[in-house]
Amino acid sequence: MSESRHVPVMLQRCLDLLAPALQRPGAVVVDCTLGLGGHSEALLTRFPEARLVALDRDKEALRLSGERLAPFGERATLVHAVYDELPDVLERLGIARVQGVLFDLGVSSMQLDEADRGFAYAQDAPLDMRMDQTTGMSAAEVLNTYPPGELVRILRAYGEEKQAKRIVAAIVRERAKEPFSNSARLVELIRDALPQAAKRTGGNPAKRTFQALRIEVNGELSVLERAIPAAVDALDVGGRIAVLSYHSLEDRLVKQVFAAGAANTAPPGLPVVPERYQPRLKLLTRGAELPTEEEVAENRRAAPARLRGAQRIRESVE
Repeated sequence: MSESRHVPVMLQRCLDLLAPALQRPGAVVVDCTLGLGGHSEALLTRFPEARLVALDRDKEALRLSGERLAPFGERATLVHAVYDELPDVLERLGIARVQGVLFDLGVSSMQLDEADRGFAYAQDAPLDMRMDQTTGMSAAEVLNTYPPGELVRILRAYGEEKQAKRIVAAIVRERAKEPFSNSARLVELIRDALPQAAKRTGGNPAKRTFQALRIEVNGELSVLERAIPAAVDALDVGGRIAVLSYHSLEDRLVKQVFAAGAANTAPPGLPVVPERYQPRLKLLTRGAELPTEEEVAENRRAAPARLRGAQRIRESVE
């Protein structure tokens, strides 16, 4: 496994955000997006008395990071699961509350670098894009079978693609001649479909369509909508959560959950605010923190990262 290709994003800042909750013996930290295990390895190293539970839906990622984390023995528990399954995983392990949770969203370095997974638009590969290749529809199946209106909706909602109608018209025309199977043909089609002005902005013109397909194939936003509140619920009082997002749709979701948790929900005009209306969370970041210029220079994949952190400050009162 090439270590050089995997530089964990905003690693030091994530560790510092979680540190106050993980110093005590027996603290449990959950890495909801294990990937190649860079963040997990750093957590286990920096907090020698903490226990790690790490989730990933990708079996190959679990195998590789399992080798990497083997020296930590029983301190690391690796689980094949999607991160919205966190409550079930903790219940199975007999863990009532955790002290830290980390999410590093988006596609792992391994998935981008393994050509045959079809995540990257820069190289030709089968249009798969499933993070768990044992289940669900591939990106090719989505392209070949979804009705045009549904494809337009996906490209607009998940890719924020202004030229969705043009691209989908070209896809529908082309798939009638021959079904899509590889990424290079899709990249070429998008290039040809876009007006000149649209090609001059924002990097590779296929980027937004590939993002939209990946989110659809993996149900990323609906999973995240369930996962962030579940992670907050799993936190002990004093526990901390850090979330790295890579596009505005993810970041907006995280921001909404954190803002709702940090809000006073009392009706206006109460002289004393009862406990049940008090905020459950304290925000640890002012807005979303960005990577430093030095970090982006060292690791271009850090460029779009947005980090938000929060601390659980009281129990929920029903």
